[in-house]
Amino acid sequence: SQREAGISKSLLVSATGTGKTYLAAFDVEKFKARRVLFVIHRANIAKKAMQTFKSIFGDTKTMGMYSGQIKDAEADYIFCTIQTINRKEHRLRFAEDHFDYIIIDESHRAGADTYQCVLEYFRPKFLLGMTATPERTDGFDIFSLFDHNIAYEIRLHNAMEDNLLCSFHYFGVTDISVDGQLLDDKSDFNLLVADERVDKIIENINLYGCDNGNPRGLIFCSKVSECEALSEAFNKRNLKTIALSGSNNEVERDSAINRLESDDPNLKIDYIFTVDIFNEGVDIPRLNQIIMLRPTQSAIIFVQQLGRGLRKAEKKEYLTVIDFIGNYQKNYLVPIALYGDTSYSKDTLRKLMASGSSLIPGSSTINFDKISRERIFNSINSSNLKLRKDLVSDYRLLKHKIGHVPTMVDFLDHGSREPQLYVEYSKSYYNFVSTQEVEYATKLNSKEAKLLECFAKEINNNIRVEESIILDSLIKQGFISFTQLKNTIREKYGYEPSEETILSAANNLNFHFITETKGTKKISLNEIYNLNIVSIGDKQISADSMLRSAMQNDTFLSFLKDNIEYSIKSFNSRFSRDSFIEGFILYQKYSRKDVFRVLNWQQNPIAQNVGGYIISPDKSNCPIFVNYHKEESISDTTKYEDKFISNTEFEWMSKSKRKLSSPDVQAIKNYKSGLRIPLFVKKNNDEGKEFYYMGELEPIEDSFIETTMPSESSGSVSVVKINFTLNRPVEESIYNYITDTGTRLNDGG
Repeated sequence: SQREAGISKSLLVSATGTGKTYLAAFDVEKFKARRVLFVIHRANIAKKAMQTFKSIFGDTKTMGMYSGQIKDAEADYIFCTIQTINRKEHRLRFAEDHFDYIIIDESHRAGADTYQCVLEYFRPKFLLGMTATPERTDGFDIFSLFDHNIAYEIRLHNAMEDNLLCSFHYFGVTDISVDGQLLDDKSDFNLLVADERVDKIIENINLYGCDNGNPRGLIFCSKVSECEALSEAFNKRNLKTIALSGSNNEVERDSAINRLESDDPNLKIDYIFTVDIFNEGVDIPRLNQIIMLRPTQSAIIFVQQLGRGLRKAEKKEYLTVIDFIGNYQKNYLVPIALYGDTSYSKDTLRKLMASGSSLIPGSSTINFDKISRERIFNSINSSNLKLRKDLVSDYRLLKHKIGHVPTMVDFLDHGSREPQLYVEYSKSYYNFVSTQEVEYATKLNSKEAKLLECFAKEINNNIRVEESIILDSLIKQGFISFTQLKNTIREKYGYEPSEETILSAANNLNFHFITETKGTKKISLNEIYNLNIVSIGDKQISADSMLRSAMQNDTFLSFLKDNIEYSIKSFNSRFSRDSFIEGFILYQKYSRKDVFRVLNWQQNPIAQNVGGYIISPDKSNCPIFVNYHKEESISDTTKYEDKFISNTEFEWMSKSKRKLSSPDVQAIKNYKSGLRIPLFVKKNNDEGKEFYYMGELEPIEDSFIETTMPSESSGSVSVVKINFTLNRPVEESIYNYITDTGTRLNDGG
């Protein structure tokens, strides 16, 4: 379809092992190409590509190699290495238009000058680039080389869903401490090759094994010296291994691979130790074990290394992956790579970790031992996932890929970084873009820029969809009636918002709900910045003068539209009618401010008035906030013993100095007169300021007990204990994660 549109060059992005060469051959056949040039960086891969083409074209085309000693320039389809064809004397043997179809394999290397010479000289009717990893770390923009045309994109997880790759069993294993020292990013060489580490590695290799008991493995190390020393140590322990590095030539590498795949007991080796020469462009179909003895520094490289072992082969059942996890800074990259999620959202990563194998396609499994799991959670909690350099890098990469300034929605559509991280960093996505694109910096006045900040942070942040839908209608038609809003939401989401919710959304659109501190007082944003956005009358919401005026500015309008669309799309991706309970989505995260907004509070209450719970002024709701694993250092009178008795029962304590007769305790006791009690829990303070919504609580009638708790000043103070039932059992993976039972949903084995 791209060719029908007159496109003459395209990029095929496809995970290693998914048959890119077959796809290319079928396209050449469809194109009815008379003469084809296939360019790759290694002669043995060029030979394999030629065999693939022969299996499809048979004798209908002549095929030849153009590399090393063999220079078959007369063949219809020529397979050559870039090292040969980039030399002028070889290029000039062919006319510029000699080939009507050219394929550049591993085209992420196409930035190199050698490839540029070839691309600038030849004029094919069609140019196809093929790569597993177009994302470049050296900043070269491969996408523009192919005019931003992506013919087809099949990443690792799609390939596994389509059963194009073999399944894998991943084991995250704690790397040992040697002489009491934890292995970390800067570990000394002697620790890496210590006898006790070698013994532990071999013990785990034997424990986790491989599909047929006959290992053919790649072992990735941190440095060449480590490879060589470990290979020697393995050989002393009766395993047959070879260490390979960049200093080994092609013949030595091919020989090692042949020995790894051999069935001759005198020739076969068990393992190749290497640093990174096997990240890409190497075909070892029979590989059945991958062992990682190095910190994960890049999700892309992790996937490349994992991909080495995922090619299907006869009698190969699965790949075993053993990842030795030390005390590494970037351990958060492990779930990013394994689950294929590049949103860099901490909450998403925690959820993936808690999900075990349930979110991995097919029969593959993911398993972590308790300590390695904790190390990854600690890395997620402590790492800054919105460093400026990373935000800029992902922004530029997406811009290269699509060929224009990306929108927030582009980030969602291309599975890139969670765009709300740009809002958190720069207050609005417009602010970030204006630091990258000079021409944007002067397109908005300060009031318009401020308005976009307020919308991005407080309205279009995918917490409640009503505000975004109202704004969308105001842009399209200038107003929306309550009836129209109710109908729209009923059709899309299967529920009908109450008038209280609609008025709360309008109140929030005028920024009465959000406050800032001015002097000693909390004042609404509306008062501080005079933000009158909507007017309400006769069961209808209309655009007010400030919004109408700002929408005259095309730049403002385009950023606002994008922000609205992002918010609705993001909300939709998390929404399911079954897990949506009166404004909250089960097991999604909410800040206290989000909770009060969804509960239709007129104004966000002052934090110190809230504590662990607060009853609304109209007595309609009482949200409960629980920090499950409290720090030892907090005062005795806030060490509340709040805990799950089971996945359907929760034990809880009131604030201190409360008795059975206290008004808040009485209000909870009389909940049937209309008090909603939603429960919000976070595992600990390392998780930040947001809480998981766990469901709705009902107090158990005879569980109210007045008791005491220690107090630093007066010995003890009164407190009331209450047990609640939850309206539905808590899902197993989130329950285990929060209560930290150390087990996980769908543990593979």
